[in-house]
Amino acid sequence: MSQVLRERAIGMLAAGMSTRAVARELNVHFSTISRLQRCFREFGSTSNRPYNHRPRLTTPAQDLHIQHLHLQDRLRPATRTAAATIGLHNQRISAQTVKKCLRKAHLHARRPHRGLDLTAVRCRNRLEWANAHNRWRLALWRGVLFTDESQFSLYRADGRQRVWRRLGKRFADVSVVDRVAHCGGGVMVWAGVCYGQRTQVHFIDGILNAQRYRDEILRPIVVPFIHDHHDNARPHVARICTQFLEAENIPVHPAYSPDMSPIEHVWDALDRRIRRRVPVPANIQQLRTAIKEEWTNIPQATINNLINSKEMCCTA
Repeated sequence: MSQVLRERAIGMLAAGMSTRAVARELNVHFSTISRLQRCFREFGSTSNRPYNHRPRLTTPAQDLHIQHLHLQDRLRPATRTAAATIGLHNQRISAQTVKKCLRKAHLHARRPHRGLDLTAVRCRNRLEWANAHNRWRLALWRGVLFTDESQFSLYRADGRQRVWRRLGKRFADVSVVDRVAHCGGGVMVWAGVCYGQRTQVHFIDGILNAQRYRDEILRPIVVPFIHDHHDNARPHVARICTQFLEAENIPVHPAYSPDMSPIEHVWDALDRRIRRRVPVPANIQQLRTAIKEEWTNIPQATINNLINSKEMCCTA
């Protein structure tokens, strides 16, 4: 209530009106008038009771400046802003003060999304490719072979893993997760998917260069399997591979476009299935066996649904 309404309410109560009548006349809740009447009797004033609070360390202008700094540099830490800001009465402010100021502007610290390094040329190539294939219907997309390589580690390095523990039990055995160097090792896997079928997984030992990619994957697997689109990883776009693909009349997917290939979602599904196995693979050989088994266990309907979404992907 405004100060004018409060004084008017007290005057009406002093004139003998009931609390409910005053509330009805001023169109406010009955409890509001009751609290106002009780406060006036106790303190003799219609103003809000004084309350103790910590004094502000920053001015409104400084709050806007802090927000502007973090909007310009989204990766700027709050500690850096706090160290460079002098509050009222020449007091240093804390990082917590900066965070509170940013939260008032609905700015919250979150993990950044790991995106692709898309230059202007790459963006243009992606758009041109999508425009050229935007009119494709499902019958055409169902004849495309989507291929890719993926690295599978024995142990996942997940920094977001949390443990429930009591205070002071940080170093208890049940609260400690063993850290394995290099995630315990892993394997590189190549595979391809298309509507209604998929290739067998092919394990890649050592470094996959352009010549090995051509001789071990393109010539013996890709060309016999299907004669259509192909992905662009680094060894794929080497001159030795592009010349081979051109000779076989196989067009390629635009570079730096894993988000446009449905096999990326298949890799994610395969990884989840491996992590759910009981027991979880404990060595490289068990990991290879798990990959082979779970690759064949992925429902073909899942792959088909992903390929059916290519038309919407190009439109987007």
